[in-house]
Amino acid sequence: MDMNRIEWVREAKASGLLNCAQAVACAFCEATGRGAEEMAAMGAAFGNGMGCMEGTCGALTGAGLVLGLHYSGDRAKAMKAMRRIMARFQERNGATVCKVLKGIETGRVLRACPDCVADAAEFLENELTGEDE
Repeated sequence: MDMNRIEWVREAKASGLLNCAQAVACAFCEATGRGAEEMAAMGAAFGNGMGCMEGTCGALTGAGLVLGLHYSGDRAKAMKAMRRIMARFQERNGATVCKVLKGIETGRVLRACPDCVADAAEFLENELTGEDE
C-alpha cells in the first residue's frame, strides 16, 4: 500500500478543498487516465453522503468512480470490486452510510472523514494492484 497516497487523501480532505469523493478519486488519476480537474468535477456532488448525509459515504463513491473508469467496459468486474471494497469498509467501520459514520442520530462517531478517505483509498489500491485477489 502506498502510504504517500493514504496521507495525501487525508490531507486533501482535511484541507477543505476537496470533499471525500473528490479526495479519493483525485488520488487515483493515473488509474483512470483522467486529470485531477476532471476527477474533482465528477466527484463534486458526492461529498457528504451524496450531498445530504443520507447516502453512501463519499469516500466509497469516489472509489466507485475510479473503478468505473479503470474497468471501463467491464461493468461486472467494477461491480465485484466495489462490492469487496464496501464489505471491507463495513467490516472495519461498522457502516457505509455517511450519517451513521458521523453519528448524526446517535451522537457516536464511528469514523471521521479523514479516516474514511484513507480506508477507501487503501481498499481501492488493494483492488487495483490485485492484493485482495
